[in-house]
Amino acid sequence: MPRIFDWSARPANRLATVGGLRAAKGHSAAFAQVTANTAAEAAAAEAAGIEMIVCRARNVSEVRKGSAQVFVTAALGFAEAITTDEILRTAFKALTDGADAVITARRLDIVSLLAAENIPVMGHLGFVPRKSTWIGQVRSVGKTAQEALDLFHSFRRLEEAGAFAVEAELVPARLMAEITARSGLVTISLGSGPSAEVMFLFSEDICGETDKVPRHARRYGDLARLHKQMDEERRAALSAFRSDIRQGDFPAPEETAGLDEQELQTFLSRIDG
Repeated sequence: MPRIFDWSARPANRLATVGGLRAAKGHSAAFAQVTANTAAEAAAAEAAGIEMIVCRARNVSEVRKGSAQVFVTAALGFAEAITTDEILRTAFKALTDGADAVITARRLDIVSLLAAENIPVMGHLGFVPRKSTWIGQVRSVGKTAQEALDLFHSFRRLEEAGAFAVEAELVPARLMAEITARSGLVTISLGSGPSAEVMFLFSEDICGETDKVPRHARRYGDLARLHKQMDEERRAALSAFRSDIRQGDFPAPEETAGLDEQELQTFLSRIDG
């Protein structure tokens, strides 16, 4: 496992590094990436052999409590960091909290701003949910020759701006294969076929926490059933507690602290006397 120093100059071991990702260029599905925003989710990912995690920038410290080895990319939220100063401050805070890279769907000069500080930057191209109003609906991007050409040029501009990687979401698989072969960016496929260097799915889809799994995802678990069972058990327990109070069955003598009778009488005589 590669040994590095993190952005706080602490020695660390990582399952993936920027150098390792770039060296894997051209090797399809060399790494796996999932979402995680809690220590438990990060620990589960590491235990499963997942090399990379994406989390919200504010959650990096919590994620690092669960895994010291996964490659963590901090997502710079649109509302959390708006001005260039805020973006830089948020990025450096995430890095010193333990992140290895940042991801942003902001304009290219923001990518360049971050890259100029040697911050590893991922871009986001193809279908970008927050910007989906521009394409009119949830759909794949690049299904016409002109749209594919526009997307290809976006890859080039992103690379020229200084990004080292890109999350490509809902790009037709055959187009993704052609662009990946012609791009120096490390490509991360979210519903964009198997040719990218990194395969990415949301943990809630993998683990079955969502009501509807997107077409590009695959459900491997059924946490929704367990969450429902936990909720039902919680409601039943709370209802039984309230019922026992109503009927005078709680607390029972064994659930209360005792007091010696003589001590009680002494107490009463003193306050009443």
